[in-house]
Amino acid sequence: MHGPPVSQPATEEALVRRLRAAGCVFAEEEAALILEQAGTAADPAAEAERLAGARVGGLPLEVVLGWAELAGVRVVVEPGVFVPRRRTELMVATAVELGAARPEGPLVLLDLCCGSGAVAVAVTHGLGRRGRTVEVTAADLDDAAVRCAARNLPGARVLRSDLFADLPVDLQGRVDLLTANVPYVPTGAVALMPREAREHEPRMALDGGDDGLVVLRRVAAQAPAWLAPGGSLLVETSEEQEPTAVAVLADAGLDAGSRADDELGATVVVGTQPG
Repeated sequence: MHGPPVSQPATEEALVRRLRAAGCVFAEEEAALILEQAGTAADPAAEAERLAGARVGGLPLEVVLGWAELAGVRVVVEPGVFVPRRRTELMVATAVELGAARPEGPLVLLDLCCGSGAVAVAVTHGLGRRGRTVEVTAADLDDAAVRCAARNLPGARVLRSDLFADLPVDLQGRVDLLTANVPYVPTGAVALMPREAREHEPRMALDGGDDGLVVLRRVAAQAPAWLAPGGSLLVETSEEQEPTAVAVLADAGLDAGSRADDELGATVVVGTQPG
């Protein structure tokens, strides 16, 4: 005989206490998601215990659930892959706005440091709602990220590439939107990140070098060769890094600026190809 449903208030309260004791800041929201997902299993109680145990053990919630949501779109998140953050919704919204303003016809999106492919998925979804079609190429240096992105981006070109190194040359001069969620945590600050990020996400997706801007500089230096006239590069960064990041894009010959969203705690620098 089965016990009481795991969604009973007493059980949910116990799960919230357990998650909170493990250091989960948003314990109530996490408990609700765990119980919702467990409710679809053949044995909800056992599945809830499995999911809760994994979360208490330090796995990121998104890896425990197997998915993350970005800008209203759900994507698969596999173990060992960078977990999309809600602050990246500013990059997505900005890319959709810029893409919608481009001349009519299919848009070319290049997503570097693509991780799970979440940015490309969300931007494509947002532009689709505005009646625009998108040709997507996504690339990452990490094999696990490439496999995960390929699941989330059926029909797109998903490649293993060190930034632009192994991209098809037919993209040069054609890219309308170049999104690059580069690592931007300074090396010395990586140790201060939450345990779940440090232990379960690839360091190459977090560590941006001494000042956090090493990869951004590499992207900015090569982006003009790939952008179409009027095409834009979008890179997430921190508020403190914003002045330097804008200067880096300007030095590369792009019309540079930035956008910020205090509610999301997000900063995005944008460089547009003249012409």
